[in-house]
Amino acid sequence: QLPPGLYKKVLVILHDSVLPYMNEPTLMMDFLTVAYGIGGAISLLALNGLFILIHQHNLEYPDFYKKLYSLLDPSIYHVKYRARFFHLTDLFLSSSHLPAYLVAAFIKRLARLALTAPPEALLMILPFICNLFRRHPACRVLLHRPAGPADMSEDPYVMEEKEPSESRALQSSLWEIQSLQNHYHPDVAKAAAVLNQSLSEMEDDISGLLELSAAELFDREVKKKAVDVPLEFEPVRGLFGKKNDIFAEHFSLD
Repeated sequence: QLPPGLYKKVLVILHDSVLPYMNEPTLMMDFLTVAYGIGGAISLLALNGLFILIHQHNLEYPDFYKKLYSLLDPSIYHVKYRARFFHLTDLFLSSSHLPAYLVAAFIKRLARLALTAPPEALLMILPFICNLFRRHPACRVLLHRPAGPADMSEDPYVMEEKEPSESRALQSSLWEIQSLQNHYHPDVAKAAAVLNQSLSEMEDDISGLLELSAAELFDREVKKKAVDVPLEFEPVRGLFGKKNDIFAEHFSLD
């Protein structure tokens, strides 16, 4: 048992400063699988080492995607290691052999959590979701049901379900993305509106968006050149400023 701080220090460097120099990297299987099961930031950091063992050393982890799915909670858009997590998640969901129900569960959960995400995270996750649709066309049924439920309780998707296969994501629709099309940030609304059109075959490059911060987003907006907007107005007439206002016949503003 290690203190959480030490766990993080070890896991941050394990994948590039330890595993490549071990004669038998598979000896770290137990350590990484235990760390992956702890939860929170420690689980996120354990993904790097696990990816190497799965990809290069044939590690079999039957509940890997179930655990990855459980890591998606509201804090995932705010944590320090967000870029690393979504980079690896993108790799894990890139296989065309994944079942549609699994990918649909990830898409739906990411979309639901996006309702409370900051703009800098949304500008990354919306292209991320578009890429998942490009890789897994069977999940596009979520887009072919544009009319969302009248009430959230009518959505067949079960957010609290820990097992992706039981979440009923494929029976749902992406009404969350439709809601984001009315987002207060124009770039977010524009990114969400892409799903209203037919998606191109070329995937979006999200590598430059993984590290996007609120400060960078603010600087980008501040540096935009202002555009002169012509304005028209009608002089106020009467108390309420309406045309043919009956009050204008009896009262006037000096």
